[in-house]
Amino acid sequence: MCPVEESLEQIKRGAIDLLLEEELIERLKTGRPLRIKAGFDPTAPDLHLGHTVLINKLRQFQDLGHHVMFLIGDFTGMIGDPTGKNLTRQPLSREQILENAKTYQEQVFKILNPAKTEVLFNSTWFDRMTPADFIHLAAKHTVARMLERDDFGKRYASGQPIAIHEFLYPLVQGYDSVAMRADVELGGTDQKFNLLVGRELQKHYGQSPQIVLTMPILEGLDGVQKMSKSLGNYVGIRDEPNEMFGKLMSISDELMWRYFELLSFRPVAEIAEWQRQTMAGLNPRDVKFKLAEELVARFHGIDAGRHALAAFIERFQKGALPENLAEMRVLSRNGGLAIASLLKEAGLVASTSEALRLIQQGAVRIDGERVGDRNLELAAGSKHIYQVGKRRVARVEVL
Repeated sequence: MCPVEESLEQIKRGAIDLLLEEELIERLKTGRPLRIKAGFDPTAPDLHLGHTVLINKLRQFQDLGHHVMFLIGDFTGMIGDPTGKNLTRQPLSREQILENAKTYQEQVFKILNPAKTEVLFNSTWFDRMTPADFIHLAAKHTVARMLERDDFGKRYASGQPIAIHEFLYPLVQGYDSVAMRADVELGGTDQKFNLLVGRELQKHYGQSPQIVLTMPILEGLDGVQKMSKSLGNYVGIRDEPNEMFGKLMSISDELMWRYFELLSFRPVAEIAEWQRQTMAGLNPRDVKFKLAEELVARFHGIDAGRHALAAFIERFQKGALPENLAEMRVLSRNGGLAIASLLKEAGLVASTSEALRLIQQGAVRIDGERVGDRNLELAAGSKHIYQVGKRRVARVEVL
């Protein structure tokens, strides 16, 4: 086990809330491995780097010598949402849940140490509970406390209906902490209320209340909105190595430090030294190489990380091109053509609006150099290599 101060620094890295810090310090001083809980939805996962922020924190707890409990909420998954209002919580069969759990493990065990991870299903204890048990559980919390939750309070104030079962979800999640005897529970900032319910229920059942640790939402490649597949600003952990590397190299220099904080396992002191060096003149691109290589290696292996780095350098710094490079010609207007129109007419994007969005995200390059000017005009007679993302590349001549 690391000294308490060192452990605390690692645990707090990137976190939003730590409640209560003094309680965590006291438990760390005991020297025993703490029981660390995190719950996950049983729907089929397709994880991106935003999802891994919390999983990375679990790995840090493992590296500090603590016991990680990876909880799959199959009980909720099997009953579904009876109101039918939430399509993401359709009832799942036991077979579907077990298959999804297997898919989860294939992905998360690229980060977590399987030998130090206990995978649990909350049906283990809820299947044994009787209706009377559930009534006793519900009696341990009040409607007034439930309405302190922001979304419940707003819906109640505006006259929007709240189904009874919706009040049960925080209780179910909270009781998981009782059944698992959790010392610490991790969750996103949107889960803070439910995590605190777990603390209260543990007190009712005579346990020491868990410490609550919330992690932030990761910004996507654009550095503005949260990482999301629907917004197209994501890095999937199943992305092909060269594609993953290229996406990470497209982020801004400022966002790079945020990614280091939330995604990297490198020591804080090492990252701080790189920040100092970039302020003294080191090219941030060289540091970004280290981030991209680390993350590709995490999900695809060390050799894949090295090869992706070499391929990127070869492609963008030495002018290497893919085989069978498409040759395109587009017509100018009044002696030139706007970059967004050129990309659309060359078939590299579906629309000018997509082109403008991708330019803003740093995903468009001309002869290997990132385009930052959305109003760029290309003169008639010019001939360059245009690249959108990793796969869409063409040599385009403006006539």
